[in-house]
Amino acid sequence: MSTSKTVGIVGARGHTGAELIRLIARHPHLELAFVSSRELDGQKVSDHIPEFSGELRYENLSHEQVGGKGADAVILALPNGKAAELVAAIDAQAPDTVVVDLSADYRFDERWYYGLPELTRQKYAEQKRISNPGCYATAMQLAIAPLKGRLAGPPQCFGVSGYSGAGTTPSDKNNPELLRDNLMPYALADHLHEREVSRQLGVPVEFMPHVAPHFRGITMTVNLWLQTAMKIEDVRALYRERYAGEPLIQVLDEAPWVSRIAGRHGVEIGGFTLAPGGKRLVVVATLDNLLKGAATQAMQNLNLAFGFDGLDSIPQETTA
Repeated sequence: MSTSKTVGIVGARGHTGAELIRLIARHPHLELAFVSSRELDGQKVSDHIPEFSGELRYENLSHEQVGGKGADAVILALPNGKAAELVAAIDAQAPDTVVVDLSADYRFDERWYYGLPELTRQKYAEQKRISNPGCYATAMQLAIAPLKGRLAGPPQCFGVSGYSGAGTTPSDKNNPELLRDNLMPYALADHLHEREVSRQLGVPVEFMPHVAPHFRGITMTVNLWLQTAMKIEDVRALYRERYAGEPLIQVLDEAPWVSRIAGRHGVEIGGFTLAPGGKRLVVVATLDNLLKGAATQAMQNLNLAFGFDGLDSIPQETTA
């Protein structure tokens, strides 16, 4: 397909916004129409993102101006709770615009397509409103989904994220000095992603998030109790069969390392370990929270919405 589409980004100053710009810059069928950032207003995009060439500058756009830009798609890379007014402005002025929201604001809205392609692609019905899953939630769902029908109780998920997941607004969770030699637990019950995964998988999930001193990447260690005993070779075969057609998911024998997934666009799942008796399984998943946990997944969703190849602009050499 050769038809080009235009894309705008709102909230482009953050880490994910920068990754989105890089992905759009290398896409064969997408052109960056605008980037909205209050803090960077007037500055050239190429001065901040060397991979982007051209004279485009950041703009401080009102909601109405975003809606009036006429872009084929708008990606919202904003904190939770900030999307509704922008979506309303786009609905009023350009309802056919594809909107991909990276916040949690519409993940519980049945009118929006929940875009975790490896699990929900078959549910896409040309919706113009797409909710991008959370980074932790992506790792949890991909680690649990192949065994969802065999569970004897709620999965327990121990998640550790690099501090880029806390965004660019200063806080304890993205302060390298506080995080040095430290592991910071937070929101240990009823985390938003716990509710998100429980809703999407249809099973209760227990999630305990932590922030670590590294910049990017998530390690998700999941404890699964099974209804009937399994053999480890059957577990591995089940995961490999489930994700056989998914080039962004690699199933390993050994436990994946977060240092090996940073800067890469896929997911690694492995470390399969059965306790004596065969009914308790531990599995580990890793992904880059800024890429498959955010920007790469948004690109997959845009490709799906526009009918492009699902891997357009996503570097394949990084998923091997």
